[in-house]
Formats: sequence, C-alpha cells, structure tokens
Amino acid sequence: METSEPFFSFIVKTDFAHTHQRFDQCGIVLYLDSENWLKAGVEYENEQFQHLGSVVTNLGYSDWATVAIDANVKSMWYRLSRRNDDYCIECSADGQRFSQMRVCHLHHGAGTIRFGIYACSPENSSFKAVFSNMQLTECAWLPHDGQQPD
Repeated sequence: METSEPFFSFIVKTDFAHTHQRFDQCGIVLYLDSENWLKAGVEYENEQFQHLGSVVTNLGYSDWATVAIDANVKSMWYRLSRRNDDYCIECSADGQRFSQMRVCHLHHGAGTIRFGIYACSPENSSFKAVFSNMQLTECAWLPHDGQQPD
C-alpha cells in the first residue's frame, strides 16, 4: 500500500505454521528504497527457537533487534504506527494486547511511503504464510503523558 497520511496504524495477523528452513520469515515491511526501510517478523531458526525481531535501515545502515521465542509460536500480530517520520512497531499474541518492539526514525520517512506484508525463504526452501485481519486505523501510538502532541 502507499500513503502520504502522516498519522495512522496498520495491523495484520500472520500465520506461519509451515516454516521449516532457517531464515523462513514473514511479517510487516515499510519500504522507501533499498537504502531506507524497516521490517518486523518472526524468523525460523530451528526446532527449538526462532527470532522475533525488527530491522531498521537508514541511509544504507541497518540495525537489528531480536529476541528468541519458542519454535512452537506459529502466529503473530503486528501493528505499525506512523507519526510523521517516526514509527512504532508492536507485536501481539492475541491481537488485543500489543507490546512495543521498537520506536525508530526514518530519515526520509516523512513523505509518501509504501508499506505492507512480506514473506521470504532466502535459502533453498519455500513455505506457506497466511496474512489476515488487515486494517488501517487512527494512529494507536499515543504520546507519552506530558508530551505535547505532534
């Protein structure tokens, strides 16, 4: 999807019961160009654990934030919220209670952006990813108490 709307949230549920090869992954993505983008998802590692994480790339430089989760987790909800050129990525096991994964700034993220879903299997593999319950809402990322609104 593409938008210039400066304040919104995008929510989606991902199901990835069939991941089986290292690096099989799916989640949400915001893509400006090859030098400026972000993503969040679950990446399969092995039968014991996988990584819930995010990547932010600004001006060609990436940083990764991951945490190991049990390999039995086979679905995850995401909420991407935008406040101008600042973004908040959250995840949820049930689609009701979201937890912050990270807050970030995209240097060129204030104008028109493209965002949505992604799935990939970068090694010699493939798997089925199912995306459901997609919705665009008012910005759910609220200012901190005492912080002036944007």
